[in-house]
Amino acid sequence: MSKQQREVTLRFLAEPADVNFGGKVHGGAAMKWIDLAAYACAAGWSGKYCITAYAGGIRFVSPILVGNLVEVSAKVIYTGKSSMHIAIDVQAADPKLLESRLTTHCIVIMVAVDELGKPTPVPEWIPKNEEDIALRDSALRLIEMRKQIGDEMEAHVKYLKSK
Repeated sequence: MSKQQREVTLRFLAEPADVNFGGKVHGGAAMKWIDLAAYACAAGWSGKYCITAYAGGIRFVSPILVGNLVEVSAKVIYTGKSSMHIAIDVQAADPKLLESRLTTHCIVIMVAVDELGKPTPVPEWIPKNEEDIALRDSALRLIEMRKQIGDEMEAHVKYLKSK
């Protein structure tokens, strides 16, 4: 297998077609860029076709303006058997000034699949320094939180069905 690529950064110019009625880039455009970066990162790590299984904790911190240079950075922070947790940061800047600011961040879970669409194993990522260990530990805590949220959602669905 070829060498895994743990990180990727994609760059876009925010175009007028990306703008909402308030004059800022709409969240859907940012989410599309996030999904593209997550895919590129997961495929680069696993060497396989990957699908989005989860995108969560999306925080829109600062608006993106038309004409901004947008950088979407993706990094593997945890691997399961077939899944990869990808941390995403979205930065934006006026291309003339290049003073970037954080606009959005989140975690995306990608799953590697085979030709039949079935989950397939991915190479393990092992943290190598304190920052990597902290990122991995954060991903593990988020896994537990998602399980709790899933249980709550299931209880909600059961309640709605009983009415």
